Amino acid sequence: MSFAFRPNARRSFLCAALAAAGLATSGTAFAADPIKIGLVTALSGQSALAGEAITRGLTVAIDEINAKGGLLGGRKLELVRRDDEANPAKGVVAARELIFKEKVAVLFGGLDTPVSMAIVPVINQEKTPFMGPWAAGTPITKNGANPNFAFRVSAVDEIVNVGMLDYAQKNFKSSKFGMILVNNPWGESNEKGLIAALAAKNMKAVGIEKFEGSDVDVVPQLTRLKAAGADTLFLVGNVGPSAQVVKSLDRMGWQVPIVSHWGPAGGRFTELAGPNGKNVHFVQTYSFFGKQSPVGEKVVAALKAKYPAIKGPDDITPAVGVANAYDGMMLAGLAIAAAGSTDGDAVRQGFYKIDKYEGLIKTYVKPFTPAVHDAVTASDYVWAQFIDNRILPVALAK
Repeated sequence: MSFAFRPNARRSFLCAALAAAGLATSGTAFAADPIKIGLVTALSGQSALAGEAITRGLTVAIDEINAKGGLLGGRKLELVRRDDEANPAKGVVAARELIFKEKVAVLFGGLDTPVSMAIVPVINQEKTPFMGPWAAGTPITKNGANPNFAFRVSAVDEIVNVGMLDYAQKNFKSSKFGMILVNNPWGESNEKGLIAALAAKNMKAVGIEKFEGSDVDVVPQLTRLKAAGADTLFLVGNVGPSAQVVKSLDRMGWQVPIVSHWGPAGGRFTELAGPNGKNVHFVQTYSFFGKQSPVGEKVVAALKAKYPAIKGPDDITPAVGVANAYDGMMLAGLAIAAAGSTDGDAVRQGFYKIDKYEGLIKTYVKPFTPAVHDAVTASDYVWAQFIDNRILPVALAK
């Protein structure tokens, strides 16, 4: 009997044929599916400028990788962003959405140490590689997990703290240090690091004061540090709180050297702090001022082509957001390639297989091992000031 007389058989045959065609199409689509890269960072509020800098660094790196054919046999990279509003709870919600809904291969986590520290347990549990391009809290990468999925191309508090002490002694001949720190996990991380750095030189701080991120006046804390005899202040806080410290010093009429972590670089610091914002010396990992390496020239050209408002180094700000994100993305691309897949644990191990990469900040040689998840070291830091709303290396600012 022919199929003409068996409608049910005909339907079964057609369904099977369509299913086979669908499978073939699905297989082709899967091969060409984009590899999603997630970003959770502050895209609004006082630190939005830094979130945008991270975005730009990731974007030009992704464009470069895609222009060379993508990864894993031609799959293009796609950036998917979420705004954490500098809020740990919102950061966790955003991270879960990117991991479970968007199925990102690597998650970049942005600015704030409290947000990143809230996300780290999630990425370790879900075996999703995490790359930090800004937040510097030591416990982000030294989180006790085994295996550990958190990596970083950024400053690290315990290393920065040694640099802050060395810089203050060398440039200001300081001997009596006061700490003025934001009262959150980032401040706690730096308090431990600064105490350790001082102890290594048989020194102690003359005072340690804390402030809340919402404080608009820190004169009482600063008054106690002044009374204790502080001749230099170690400052740790993001844009708004750091600006309030400067304004409080102005109200007191106290001119004292300020050696800061890089929080002030993340947004509208000079606008908020006023003219004495220039007195704050802070750490950076990169500067687009001065002669650039071939990679630096390539990145600057790509930024100018992608973003017409960028005319020169003045407009690439904050530079560390761009530089850290660019190098972090290129290293993540190498890890995915080494893994041969987007499987989270394979990508984690792919980071350990990176041999050498000539990056923007430096040439990385075996940047990651199971024991070391931070690619930037003490010798990679640059000290800077705000001069006329520009972040300039101290040597160029004088």
